[in-house]
Amino acid sequence: MRRFSSLILFLVIAAIFVGPYPATAASPAEVCRQTGTDDQLRPIPLSLVPEAAKLFGLSAMPAEQVERGTVFRCFEGKVLVCNYGANLPCGKADTKRDLPAASAWCEKNPGADFIPMYVTGHDTIYRWRCDGHEAVTSGTVFSVDPRGFIAQFWKPADS
Repeated sequence: MRRFSSLILFLVIAAIFVGPYPATAASPAEVCRQTGTDDQLRPIPLSLVPEAAKLFGLSAMPAEQVERGTVFRCFEGKVLVCNYGANLPCGKADTKRDLPAASAWCEKNPGADFIPMYVTGHDTIYRWRCDGHEAVTSGTVFSVDPRGFIAQFWKPADS
């Protein structure tokens, strides 16, 4: 009897937390209206694929690939989307001006006019070069939005 009571208690608690039916996912627009602003990267639903494909010029790409490579986040109640594409980071930008890997590159390549992105990372906002054996920035390549993401990679979605 005690085992049966424990099973009933478990089922009642599970029904409270899980519910009797699967919850339907809210649209990105609903999520962002409720959330306001946050930095959580979320996968886009299939319903947002056509708009993402249009925004990023991916109409020839299979829908499944657009869906897998695109995320959304919320900013001031609006939906912003980013497609990872070829070496395009959707996470926060790297604004550091001291990169140990870049310094190591310059030790081996003193005076190099540029430091490759496979060394600096694709999320850096700076162009890097070697001043002798020292890694230095030589200009800003990307701008950062108010939340710390590379602004050029994020586009507002209507959905």
